[in-house]
Amino acid sequence: MKLRYAGSTHVGMRRSHNEDAFILVPKEKLYVVADGMGGHACGEVASRMTVETLEEFFRATSDDPETTWICKPDPQLSEQANRLRAAIMLANNKIYERAQRDPAHRGMGTTVVSAVFYDGNVSVAHVGDSRVYRWRGGELTQMTEDHSLLNDYKKIASLTAEEERNFQHKNIIVRALGMKADVVVDVLSETPQIGDIYLLCSDGLSGEVTDQEIASIISDSRGDLELACAQLIETACNNGGKDNVTAVIVMVTE
Repeated sequence: MKLRYAGSTHVGMRRSHNEDAFILVPKEKLYVVADGMGGHACGEVASRMTVETLEEFFRATSDDPETTWICKPDPQLSEQANRLRAAIMLANNKIYERAQRDPAHRGMGTTVVSAVFYDGNVSVAHVGDSRVYRWRGGELTQMTEDHSLLNDYKKIASLTAEEERNFQHKNIIVRALGMKADVVVDVLSETPQIGDIYLLCSDGLSGEVTDQEIASIISDSRGDLELACAQLIETACNNGGKDNVTAVIVMVTE
């Protein structure tokens, strides 16, 4: 399975600094986006710790398969999916411990969304409201489920598009790295098809750009992934740009 990829981030139109982070690790076929929070640059620390921890864990476990994991493998997941889950749990542990140890970092946290490609499969793991979308045959599908108060509310009440836009607590997330000593990581796996495009993004993109706009931009880019990233970020900024904006795109090729 061959992959093409691109990634970019932007501070947005209203923020003074960027608390998003992303990483592309082609050797491991690993791609990660993190959206930090916490104020006083703590969000930047948490998101950077996350992407660095995932990269370091994957490199370490490639070089030494006997490396100790922070958790027992889930027997229902593949080895690579378990590897991704363990890396995220390790990142959570590091962030939580630093926040408890250093008052300057108290309350920091981050979302994370990640994908690893292997043996004709892809596993996606996430915590928070950063998202993964899959574009296949002209159709866009949201693969991840937001760990947010808005999404929890939508499960028990029907909201119109306007009510959803005006929901007072739409930015509150109910699960993130660093909030607790332990974290539940959602993991899913599937078999990609040639031509599939996976978009990993922070909510600064998904909150400003509609699914229809995302699908149109990816389609119109005709496989130019750098162009698609640039146009997605530009559209988010043009639509308000209230938050930092990050996009990572991975395309499965022959």
